Amino acid sequence: MNADLVIRPESPDQPEVVQALEALDRYLAALYPPEANHILDVGALQQPDVRFLVARDGSGALVGTAAYRRMPGEAQTGGVAYGEVKRMYVSPAQRGQRIGARLLQALEDGMRGDGLPQALLETGADQTEAVRLYQRAGYTRRGPFAGYPDNGLSLFFAKTLK
Repeated sequence: MNADLVIRPESPDQPEVVQALEALDRYLAALYPPEANHILDVGALQQPDVRFLVARDGSGALVGTAAYRRMPGEAQTGGVAYGEVKRMYVSPAQRGQRIGARLLQALEDGMRGDGLPQALLETGADQTEAVRLYQRAGYTRRGPFAGYPDNGLSLFFAKTLK
């Protein structure tokens, strides 16, 4: 594990962050058709209802990103508000060091601090590493939420935050 890892809120419009988000977008575009990619762009990541985090190694280099969006309750969540996990990315050269797990933990800590009782996410069925990460972190499968289509390409997960 990278002991020198620092995870903190940063602006998503920094050039190196934009490059990381573009790399994530290219990866997703290679896996799924455009209508199956539910991406928050840089402008959306700067909205007040979004918390955007950057992970940096000991030298200050960007190694990952993650965000969550505070969402009000809806019919699919039984009226319970939640944090929606978005823009999880770890640089390919840095994978396997539990950076994704630490980013996810930081998001969950932020959601708890915001008084959100649950974390929800949508991910692609072909992203097996991401699915394993979420399952190891205690996320369980659930049905669609937030207007996402049940398109056979997406998987939906939830975790109760205590």
